[in-house]
Amino acid sequence: MKDILTPQELLELMRVLQGARKVVVCGHRGPDGDAMGSALGWAEYLKGLGKSVAIIMPTPCPDFLQWLPDSSTVIYYDHKPKLAQSLFESADLVCCLDFNALPRLQDMAPAVERSKAPRLMIDHHLDPDPAMAGFVISHPEMSSTCEIVFRLLYQFGGYEAMTANGAAALYCGMMTDTGGFTYASSNPEIYLIISLLLQKGIDKDKIYRNVYNNYSPSRLKLQGYILYEKLAFFADNRASLFTLTREELKRFRFIRGDAEGLVNIPLQVKGMRLSISLREDTERDLIRVSLRSVDDFPCNKMAEEFFNGGGHLNASGGTLPFPMAEAVKTAERAIEAYKDLL
Repeated sequence: MKDILTPQELLELMRVLQGARKVVVCGHRGPDGDAMGSALGWAEYLKGLGKSVAIIMPTPCPDFLQWLPDSSTVIYYDHKPKLAQSLFESADLVCCLDFNALPRLQDMAPAVERSKAPRLMIDHHLDPDPAMAGFVISHPEMSSTCEIVFRLLYQFGGYEAMTANGAAALYCGMMTDTGGFTYASSNPEIYLIISLLLQKGIDKDKIYRNVYNNYSPSRLKLQGYILYEKLAFFADNRASLFTLTREELKRFRFIRGDAEGLVNIPLQVKGMRLSISLREDTERDLIRVSLRSVDDFPCNKMAEEFFNGGGHLNASGGTLPFPMAEAVKTAERAIEAYKDLL
């Protein structure tokens, strides 16, 4: 397997890790499978080195990730801000996983900025902020941050000590960030990594069921409602858009994570190139935007230009201000502006 760090980078990172006793590992707001999986897998490795490690996320992960081994140890900033702040203040090292700019932390960003500890970034998103961390490991060409973490551990010689729990966390992140290995996963080495994770005794079929077959009846009804009542098609059925308001979310007893994956469903339509979802946030007065595309359609550029966001070529996000009616107009303008690429 190809090394992820040069010999010089490896020595430098080893010095960074050796100089730290108290480490905080953190991920982005609304942590997904990759953020949670990479944090848990990296934390297990650091604990094996004798480090005192705390995992802190700005907000809780979706319900369908609560099964992840050791997820109960994760501290959520919005639940325990004083504890989180004290851990950042006393840390010798802050590891920033699966995000590349401090605004992704939202309310937790000031606590990270105030920490005097050096920062390490491990991430696979485009255009990392070089000022965010003193040591940056950025590989946008890789499937997930979990893949990067595995490659780091493998290069460090940490594979032998990896437990089934750590392997399950890393596999989960790789699986979810590739849609069950249906996109961003054509590198043959990904399947070598999977085989090595399987050797740790993980049950990949059960991990899939835990993530994708773990919804409530209300989530299925919400999905049906979107497909029948809310889904609109544009550009000769090459683009789609649906919206969800707070009232609709309340009607279908929405819980954190229920919207996960819904934006992918319209891509099942023949010839579809772009899917956009607009959802009113349940806590803040803003519209959450998700974009998914296939082949070479650059939804990351659309997200930057129209939705105050960014991301990957085929999976991006952003936000718009209230009200929903104006957000819909913005999305329609975006589709019109990019119609030649659809």
